[in-house]
Amino acid sequence: MAYRILIVDDEKDILEFVRYNLVREGYEVFTACDGSQALQVAEQHRPHLILLDMMMPVMDGEKTCRAIRRHPELKDTLVLFLTALAGDERQIAGFGVGADDYITKPVRMKVLVSRIKAHLKRLPEPSSGHGVSIDAASRTVSCDGSQFTLPRKEFALLELLISSPGRVFTREDIYDSVWGRDVVVGDRTIDVHIRKLRRKIGDERIITVKGVGYKYIP
Repeated sequence: MAYRILIVDDEKDILEFVRYNLVREGYEVFTACDGSQALQVAEQHRPHLILLDMMMPVMDGEKTCRAIRRHPELKDTLVLFLTALAGDERQIAGFGVGADDYITKPVRMKVLVSRIKAHLKRLPEPSSGHGVSIDAASRTVSCDGSQFTLPRKEFALLELLISSPGRVFTREDIYDSVWGRDVVVGDRTIDVHIRKLRRKIGDERIITVKGVGYKYIP
């Protein structure tokens, strides 16, 4: 599995140029044109690193970085400003809202890639394959070198999510598959089971897609 990077910039030529080069380096790359869209994409794909412009419509870079740092599932994401705004005061402002680095345009692509690699070295290597394996007969889960069993509903929920990595399962999909259409359960039932699964297999593997449902990322 490759590291996931989100590029946020309202200049489409820059967005495409950086995206193209990072894909060539083997990264999984997502893009957004403003801060509001960036938060939506980040919630859906949980990038390891975000390249963030300062001057953008809808929500500028500083506001976006603050929002990222307040978000419980994104607060530890690496954030690198990539902007044409130079000067000590601008850099201080960028670091003040929680950025991990501040890179000014223009910058050579080789230099940008080297800065990105240096920051990603701080993170664990992304797991390959599905990351988690299951044994349906015994309801046993193998994860990061350890094995454990799960209660029946937790196992059914995990089995559903990992059956199609990257697919978003709606809450209705989950209710129908795990509990069945004839069973009445509380609105928070799925949330409670997701929270328990995250404690056991890691927060980064089950992604909340706000207002829709959940997906599994290996």
